[in-house]
Amino acid sequence: MFNRDTPYESRGGTTDRIKNSVSTSPSMAIILLCVISFFLEMVPFREFNFISAFQFDPGFLLTRPWTLVTYIFLHNGVWHLFFNMLVLYFFGTALEQRVGNKQFLGVFFTAGVLSAIGYTFLSQPIFNISPGPMIGASGAIYGVFAALTVLEPNIRVYVYFIPMRLKNALLLFAVFDFFMVNSSDMIAHTAHLSGLFVGLYMGFRMKKIHEKYMKSRYAGRW
Repeated sequence: MFNRDTPYESRGGTTDRIKNSVSTSPSMAIILLCVISFFLEMVPFREFNFISAFQFDPGFLLTRPWTLVTYIFLHNGVWHLFFNMLVLYFFGTALEQRVGNKQFLGVFFTAGVLSAIGYTFLSQPIFNISPGPMIGASGAIYGVFAALTVLEPNIRVYVYFIPMRLKNALLLFAVFDFFMVNSSDMIAHTAHLSGLFVGLYMGFRMKKIHEKYMKSRYAGRW
């Protein structure tokens, strides 16, 4: 009698946990939106191209400003989606726990928008690259990665199964992106670097505000 009901209770419990996770964690909500968008990319809409409508194209920056945000939720293939969401799951939830949901969202979307703007205005004049359409959450995730590094530089992470401190991992990725800027690998390295510097700035700003708050809180105490 009870065994027959157990599978239904388990499914309900799992569903409730997923709903709770998405409702309380911005990172999980973003992951869900990216997965939904990925499936929508594969739907053959009549007279409507989902990717073209929401991808970021520097040539249409002023006429399609919404794409500064919508491009973040699009991905080019399963592995592009998988690795971005995997990094966001670990680093995003870690940053949420340290600064709260509101500040996490501020870092994520500020880095995402400014990485697209950086990609637009830095690629051609500095690296002589003609910037084409761009999709993916990498720039925004780099911002989260960098902000978390400022706050917790000594967290141990694994990069291709090699253990290292978070600050060393960030430096490794920054150097890699810098030297790969002029490559033909179809990756927007200038967007990555732009998001990274935005994350560093916001991370140092949050750290400074926190330190100032702690000093004022304990000022005058013995």
